[in-house]
Amino acid sequence: MDFDGHNLQTQTYDDAVEVAEKALGLTVDRARVAYGTQGATVGFPTNQGTWVHLAWRPLHRAGSAWTGVELASAITGVRKPHLFRSYRWWDDVRDVVWRADEVERATSPAVSASGSIAESPVLGETWWGSLRESLSALAGHSTDRVAMSQGHLAGRLSEVFGSSFTYDADVAVVEWSTAHGDLHWGNLTAPEFVILDWESWGKAPRGYDAATLWGFSLGVPEVSARIEQVFDSDFSTRSGKLSQLMFCANVLRQFAKRGKVMPFTDGVRAAAPRLLRELGLTEG
Repeated sequence: MDFDGHNLQTQTYDDAVEVAEKALGLTVDRARVAYGTQGATVGFPTNQGTWVHLAWRPLHRAGSAWTGVELASAITGVRKPHLFRSYRWWDDVRDVVWRADEVERATSPAVSASGSIAESPVLGETWWGSLRESLSALAGHSTDRVAMSQGHLAGRLSEVFGSSFTYDADVAVVEWSTAHGDLHWGNLTAPEFVILDWESWGKAPRGYDAATLWGFSLGVPEVSARIEQVFDSDFSTRSGKLSQLMFCANVLRQFAKRGKVMPFTDGVRAAAPRLLRELGLTEG
């Protein structure tokens, strides 16, 4: 069977849905399917008023992300769906491991299914307050999980910006906190605020989540400016600026490879030189 797995939108996986339904004792509404931003996960509303999230991994890639949803249950002070049950099984036809998570269903939709925005969403002051409070509570949660390592950050910044350094770059992160690890607009709901998809959470440079959301908002300057205002205490630190620069590096790397222009591409091009200067990684 030809099973890419990276993009479930191009695959047939009815048998996996049937296994999940039987194991969890429910029925999903297949007509109301929702895919993750990369198509690597899929979700359905259920006849129990809950939500089932279905994902796969080759065995060698199971890793820490595979237990992210379960371990996130111990995090308090953060608005996220409650986990009810999980089920994992081996698929010897596709040579992958599947997992199905039944979670509390969010009452509001994601702000943007694509993860980025091209216009300003309607978000009240309560929403912004919930975002700030949830990320603050999450940052203080103790964990050994890693969302972004020093080695990966340094390697990516060197790969993308190394040729512009005028002296040895100091990209050491001195402040670390716990982060969601994938905080884009597809993982935030509104008008009721909830943070979705907890596979990738763990330690990251201070301000990493805010920097990610800022980056995905650069196509709408008033929103990216609001994020800078709300999280000014993070972005004023070296670690916060490195987090912002890391987002820029990822976008510029992908543009160099594929040439795809996103709503935030021009904003990244403008922000990267400024961040390099502020970090002392280039002259000017």
